Amino acid sequence: MRHLLVLPLVIIILLSAKPLNGDSIFGFWSRLMPDSSSVETTAEPPKSSRESFAMMESIEAISTESVGQIGEISKIWNPLTWFQSGEKEKPLPFNLDSELGTAEIIRRHGYPSEAHTVQTEDGYLLTIHRIPCGRSGWTSCLAQGRGRGRAVIVQHGLLGSSADWVLSGPENGLAFLLADVGYDVWIGNARGNTYSDRHSTLRKEDSKFWDFSWHEMAKYDIPAVIDYILEVKNTESRRYSNDTVRYREVLYVGHSMGTTMAFAMLSMRPEYNSKIKAIFALAPVAFMAHVKSPLRLIAPFSKDLEWLIKFMGNEFLPKNKIIKFLAKYGCEMNNVERYICENSIFVLCGFDTAQYNTNLTPVIFAHAPAGASTKTLVHYAQEIHERGDFKRFDYGRRENEARYGQATPPLYNVTNISAPVALIYATNDWLAGPQDVEILHKKLPNSIGMFKVPFEDFNHLDFMWGLDVKRLVYIDLMEMMEKYRPT
Repeated sequence: MRHLLVLPLVIIILLSAKPLNGDSIFGFWSRLMPDSSSVETTAEPPKSSRESFAMMESIEAISTESVGQIGEISKIWNPLTWFQSGEKEKPLPFNLDSELGTAEIIRRHGYPSEAHTVQTEDGYLLTIHRIPCGRSGWTSCLAQGRGRGRAVIVQHGLLGSSADWVLSGPENGLAFLLADVGYDVWIGNARGNTYSDRHSTLRKEDSKFWDFSWHEMAKYDIPAVIDYILEVKNTESRRYSNDTVRYREVLYVGHSMGTTMAFAMLSMRPEYNSKIKAIFALAPVAFMAHVKSPLRLIAPFSKDLEWLIKFMGNEFLPKNKIIKFLAKYGCEMNNVERYICENSIFVLCGFDTAQYNTNLTPVIFAHAPAGASTKTLVHYAQEIHERGDFKRFDYGRRENEARYGQATPPLYNVTNISAPVALIYATNDWLAGPQDVEILHKKLPNSIGMFKVPFEDFNHLDFMWGLDVKRLVYIDLMEMMEKYRPT
């Protein structure tokens, strides 16, 4: 009852809160906005989108006096205490996985782990993590033959990494579950994230290093990974088992941007359809006409790439100005969860109270966001701005004509996708809503079907970290995959 009485006051405080540069996530709660009447404004309306953003930034000034006035309330309403069940405050349990990398997490849970480096055609060095066998370990690997497990690629989404699929542990982590039922699991890392931030000739500090979006990931990263995996598996098959089987296909499980990459790749490079037995798309993102994510707020600015990069930087960082703006003006979260919105992956993808595992908070925040180029997010924002069409990056009329031979960027021809595709979606997904998934479903020539998660509040990130994701998604997913396991 006490919580209910003070909730309106807390909501008012939250709506005026704003993080400062360099603050920790929870430091955000000790600073509040001054009353809007104390902020100087001009009678002259802004004349451009840049000036609009500048005005929004000016409103972000924080009064030192306000800090003292509400300091005690901030201490009482520490968000960590809101997630505790029971009357006593309990600290979140320590989880060693918050201090380990993907390969170490896999080994810690008793699974064999490998890390492979793949070089793309344009010079990026990608790290792929592999779980070649189930929890029984290397003895099982040697007994069954190193090249015999059927290969499945598991590809992360926007701002993610290979760690996303193992953070939930062996009971709920998709990579572990697939390994335990006999798959040879290869977990991808897209260029620019924590594990794939190297290049054969460029330094990470060079602006040219960050000149890519998911278009380049589709054109270079996924093809290089597929070819590498097939080469390794055929080599192992001959070396360890004297097997004459020739591996020509992989299964592909993608989430969010991981699905975008697959759809764009098969549209541009249809020869890879024969190398993918089937695609299982979790929260599939291609057409984006009905997006609810705050990403839509920067869509009007998405054509001015040079200014956005100047404003945001080449590498999209979790603490940059655009995230602070989106967290304050665009987050449509419920009451107390608003503090999570300061993490860029949550501000863009949403939050589901019912399925959120609070014990995973330190682990998730230690690994996500894992990094991306600003251009990758701008590419998505352009789609939202342009009626949700699935098309290449828009550089402006002059540059488009030089690159594409036409004034506007060409559409990705999804009718080139002949590989079977299963579309698994949720109704509460901010980035991959049912209407947009249906548009894709109708255009795909070989869609296995649309499969709705049977939980109305299930959202974009629950496909990885939801409390009941195994029961709601993974069991049916693995049963479906068995029908398409490569032979």
